[in-house]
Amino acid sequence: MKVKIVQVGEQVLRKMARPLSLDELALPGTQELIEWMRETMRDAPGVGLAAPQIGLAIQIAVVEDRPEYAKDVLPERLSERERQPVPFHVLVNPRIVEQSEEQVEFFEGCLSLPGYSALVKRSHTVTVEYWDQDGKAQRTVARGWYARILQHEIDHLLGRLYIDRMEPRSFTSVENLNRHWKELRPHDVRKALGA
Repeated sequence: MKVKIVQVGEQVLRKMARPLSLDELALPGTQELIEWMRETMRDAPGVGLAAPQIGLAIQIAVVEDRPEYAKDVLPERLSERERQPVPFHVLVNPRIVEQSEEQVEFFEGCLSLPGYSALVKRSHTVTVEYWDQDGKAQRTVARGWYARILQHEIDHLLGRLYIDRMEPRSFTSVENLNRHWKELRPHDVRKALGA
């Protein structure tokens, strides 16, 4: 079952989501919710979805970057973004425990703010600790695009959106991104915008 993705302006997107207990995670209703989130994310399509985006202020996010999502992206763009497929997985109560000082900047969008994008700086590498769907403790070191996805979804659980971190002058419709900026490196976009 697919569920509605709430849009920017809804209060739940600006609240700190509450952690789940292992008992809550094990409930059939929570496991069913995770499946609904997976279907909703894939239908959108998106590479991540956090529970606040479906109106629930709880610390669950799902992530998956399928190979077909990058099929129209030039190989050199995939390489500079360090973007590779990421299998489906669930993050419960995730927290970033380490992050690199080195930051990288790329255009980023959000299912709760569809049709728009902006340049966002994120840490190149993050270490994230979380529970998986079965309540097992996990620790992941992510780089490149995967690190960006994790930071974006964890921000949702903290009541933050990418527009809080964006370069304001780069905010654009996806249509204009594709028309004017898609083939430029972020540095060149900044230069062109005087940012």
